[in-house]
Amino acid sequence: MQITRRKTKSVRVGNIKIGGDAPISVQSMTKTITSNVPATVKQIKSLQKSGCEIVRLAVKDMASAKAIKEIKRKTDIPLVADIHFNYQFAVEAMKNGIDKIRLNPGNIYKREQVVEIVSLAKKKRIPIRVGVNSGSVPRSRNLSLIDSMVKCCQDYIKLLEGMDFYDIVVSLKASSILENVVAYRKMAKLCDYPFHLGLTATGMFDAGIIKSSLGIGMLLAEGIGDTIRVSLTSNPEKEVYVGSEILQSLGLRHFKPELISCPTCGRCEVDLLKIVESIEKKMENMRFCSNGRKLPRIAVMGCFVNGPGEATSADLGVAFGRNLGLVFKNGKVIKKLPKAQAVNLLIKEIARYDR
Repeated sequence: MQITRRKTKSVRVGNIKIGGDAPISVQSMTKTITSNVPATVKQIKSLQKSGCEIVRLAVKDMASAKAIKEIKRKTDIPLVADIHFNYQFAVEAMKNGIDKIRLNPGNIYKREQVVEIVSLAKKKRIPIRVGVNSGSVPRSRNLSLIDSMVKCCQDYIKLLEGMDFYDIVVSLKASSILENVVAYRKMAKLCDYPFHLGLTATGMFDAGIIKSSLGIGMLLAEGIGDTIRVSLTSNPEKEVYVGSEILQSLGLRHFKPELISCPTCGRCEVDLLKIVESIEKKMENMRFCSNGRKLPRIAVMGCFVNGPGEATSADLGVAFGRNLGLVFKNGKVIKKLPKAQAVNLLIKEIARYDR
C-alpha cells in the first residue's frame, strides 16, 4: 500500500526542496548558543552525520544573527533562522546568508516590520516558514485554540501574499496530539503550501517518541507533510533518528534495511535480544545504497511457530529452533545451520547491500 501525498507548491531551502515531488526531509535544531560558533558548527556536523537534512538555529540576539556568516562558511547544510520578537534579527540573518527564516506570527506581526523582512527575502530568494505555535498564538473569545491557530496562519499568509510573496512553508504546532492533527488537517484544505510537521514540547525521549510518532505519523499516513522535525528534551541527533524511523516505518523514505524481530516468549530457545543487537551493530558499520534496488526487509524470529512465515514474507530472514537457524532468502530456505553460523550467513547476505 502506498501513501498518496497532498499536492503542494515546491519551496527551495539551500540545496533541498520542500514540497512538490521532493522526498519528505528530516530536520532538527541545534541546542547550542548560536553565537558560540565552534560549538554550533560541531553540533551541525554531528546532526548531518546522523542523517539530518536541514538544521534550524535559535537566533535570540544580534550576535547570533551575525554568527551565521561564519557558521555558513564552515558547514554545507541548509540552515534556518528561528526568529521571535525582534524582526531585525531576521534581517541580519538574511544578510549573513541564512537559507530560510522561521517567523512566529504571535510575536512578529507589525506590517512595517514584515514588509522589511519580505523585501529582503524576495531579493535574496529566501523562503519564510509561517511558524504558528499554540503557546503564542493570539486567542479569540469566539474561537477554539485550533481555530485560533488556523486563523492566525491564514491571516499571516494573506499578509505575505499581499506583498507578492509566495515562497512559504507552513507549520501549526501544539503539544496536544489531537489539537495538532486537527489544526493541520483544517489548514490542508485552505492552502497548497508545503507543511513542516511537528509537535512542540513533547517531553523526554520515551514519551516524546510516542507523542511524535502518533502526531506526525497520523498526518503523514494521510498524505499531509513535506518536512518533519521531532522535538525531544534530548540530544538533537536522537530527533533525527526518530524522524527517520517514522518516515521509514510508513514507507515514505528508505534510509537502511528494515529489521523486524519477534517479541519472544517462553517458546524462544535462543537469546534473541543478543542476536538482534549483534546484527544491528554490524549494520551500523555498513553504508547502504540501493543502486536502483530495494533495500531488504530482514526478519529475525525466535521460534518455529510463526517465525518461518514471517521470515518468508521478508527479503532476508532467519527463524531459530534449539541452537539451529533456518535462513531464508526471497521466501525460500537457503540453509539450515547452527545458530552462530546462521547469524553469520544472514549478516553476509545483508552486507551485499553495503555501499
